[in-house]
Amino acid sequence: MIKSQITLKQLEAFVFVVDTGTFRAAAAALGTTQPNISARITALEAALDETLLIRDARSVRLTVNGERLLQKTREVLWAGEALIEEAGRQELIEETLRLGVTELVACTWLQSFLRLMREAYPKLRIQLEVDLSTTIDARLMEGQLDLALQTGPFKSKVFASEALGQEHYCWVANSDLIQNVSAAPTLPELFELTILTHAKHTQACAALHNLSARQGLRPERIVHSSALSACVPMVLEGLGVALLPARLIEAEVAAGDLHKIDASWHPEPLSFFARYAPARAALYVEKAAQIAKVAMRT
Repeated sequence: MIKSQITLKQLEAFVFVVDTGTFRAAAAALGTTQPNISARITALEAALDETLLIRDARSVRLTVNGERLLQKTREVLWAGEALIEEAGRQELIEETLRLGVTELVACTWLQSFLRLMREAYPKLRIQLEVDLSTTIDARLMEGQLDLALQTGPFKSKVFASEALGQEHYCWVANSDLIQNVSAAPTLPELFELTILTHAKHTQACAALHNLSARQGLRPERIVHSSALSACVPMVLEGLGVALLPARLIEAEVAAGDLHKIDASWHPEPLSFFARYAPARAALYVEKAAQIAKVAMRT
């Protein structure tokens, strides 16, 4: 028996230093200090009588023995978590889930996801980042996030991608402006007005620009906002018609403040995914991906 010579905290520190790339980042992810992480690694190396990491001025690298023992270390941690899950004692999991989400998720079903996560893991801490999908993708690739709830496309194919569902777009206008819109307007008709929508780099906006270019429409009619939430007050004020994800403005539509436009063209719906690295993810990360699928449907 190894008794207390090796602890789960030491093994956890080893894995997090490897996954995040530095002692400082591992400390931040684990909610402790850099000296504590260093002490845990040193104690683990002493207990195993192995040098696991090469510490350079600006980087940390695995030794040959560290590479050999890394997967076994993960398996021990996964087995410990599986034991807790099997016993139904999820409240014993006091870890941090580093979560990245897009603004649309934050504005719509994130609260449902957080509520379901609290029910499943009462003491799990969630460290949240809200950003563009491309930024979230980069953070996931760097090992700075455990789970991303985002839209494609993705630069890397090495991550597990659980399909969550789709968000459809709709055209809307306020009560005054809707009077100037025909029952089923064509795209050229809509381009007679200002079109409010989100960031230019998104797939929907790229499709709108491409179609307008083919039809010889005026691109200056399109007003982009890097913040989706900023589009809602603008369309409520009647500054233009808006092309937005339907769930973002469903409350305003239900209240009668905004009205859907039965336009002849809509972009392809947004497809959302829960993405994580299966080779290093804790079991609660995989469970969180499944919970996200339920949350998006609520």
